[in-house]
Amino acid sequence: MGLICQSLLSFAFCEPTLKKNFEKERERMVSSQLAVRGIKDVKVLGAMKKIHRHLFVPENMLSHAYSDEPLPIGEGQTISQPYIVAYMTEVLVLQGEERVLEIGTGSGYQTAILAEIAQQVFTVELVGALSHRAQEALKKLKYTNILYKIGDGTFGWDKRAPFDAIMVTAAPDKIPHSLEEQLKIGGRMIIPVGSAIQELVLVTRGKKKFKRKKLLPVRFVPLVTTH
Repeated sequence: MGLICQSLLSFAFCEPTLKKNFEKERERMVSSQLAVRGIKDVKVLGAMKKIHRHLFVPENMLSHAYSDEPLPIGEGQTISQPYIVAYMTEVLVLQGEERVLEIGTGSGYQTAILAEIAQQVFTVELVGALSHRAQEALKKLKYTNILYKIGDGTFGWDKRAPFDAIMVTAAPDKIPHSLEEQLKIGGRMIIPVGSAIQELVLVTRGKKKFKRKKLLPVRFVPLVTTH
């Protein structure tokens, strides 16, 4: 395609001359992968159209940046399929004033989508190399409403709790109680759960108990823990 890109830690930051090509691909992604599958939240669709997914994938995957599939980002991790990113964001029903905890910073793409909609994002990543790479990418894009932590995501971020919403981007065998406890009353958490068979689960915290609703089958990398 004759791409002229500046590499940043093996990820691609492309010159303005290429933005028209990727803009068309983003528009096709939103129309053919998201809207037709039922994604309706205008804030989510707007964020997905705005955020340059190609900035969060390795250079050798640029031609697949807007394809309907997850992509490897190194360290045994992936950037999620665009539809799943949009779906998980939409079910949190963000209005714009929320404090959101993200478990699994990864490439930083989902972080950017959340930061476009929520007031503040607190993101935790166990793999230091991934966190530093994502921080560099997101700071380059001038996000100022994101706080980063390197650590075991199963513990959440207790000092910053409670949260209006929590998104988990890797799958534990069971829902960590520590994450549920960091939700505000009325707060929502979206999390993939399981090993061989996984399901996306929506957790809502009530005054006396947690409500859990299974949404759809998924396939995520395991949520790695230090304990």
